[in-house]
Amino acid sequence: MERRDLLSPGQPDGLITEADIRARFLRRTGQPGRIIGVRGDHEGNPGLGVPAELREAAVLVPLIDRDAGVTVLLTQRTAHLAAHAGQISFPGGGVEPADNGPEDTALRETEEEVGLPRTKVDLIGRLDTYVTRTGFRVTPVVGIIRPPFTLSADPYEVADVFEVPLAFILGPGGRERRSAEFRGALRHFWVVPYRDRFIWGATAGMLVNLCEVLSGEGADPAAQPA
Repeated sequence: MERRDLLSPGQPDGLITEADIRARFLRRTGQPGRIIGVRGDHEGNPGLGVPAELREAAVLVPLIDRDAGVTVLLTQRTAHLAAHAGQISFPGGGVEPADNGPEDTALRETEEEVGLPRTKVDLIGRLDTYVTRTGFRVTPVVGIIRPPFTLSADPYEVADVFEVPLAFILGPGGRERRSAEFRGALRHFWVVPYRDRFIWGATAGMLVNLCEVLSGEGADPAAQPA
């Protein structure tokens, strides 16, 4: 993969800061020892059940604390992969036996995929567990990253690495609920359309969850079952 500068767009004063993000996650109870909540591709889609067997996985939701404003780091997967080829995703993957919990999985996979050392990541909590129709139960782990850092993406897994301003995702038009026919049934899903990127599926669902946490929307995490 050819290395290029990551996007670093400006952000007006008064929008959410790294300190705001930390404060929101401090308010979420049960971190990090239990599931805060469970959501997934089946939400809002009657007849689309949860797969009988689920493989445990974890991703890192990397929030970059740039001077111009917080951004979210994302990857675009290469087209030849067996699972989720070409899609935009957070760095992450399946839990391995040697991993010491989802946080360890997310940090290991991030270092393997994009070359970001775990020493550069300050973990602050989790989002809701996300169940995919492809059979993964994903734990999204949120971390703050402060520049400078150097990335070195794995060319087998990662076609591109880029950043999206958090202000865009939180703002009007940053998230859309869309519908499309899939295998003869109407399916509903979230999308985040950013410039020439089209973020959808589990990644978009996790970004919506992140927005809920940061804006104080959604169910009270304390009311969710352990």
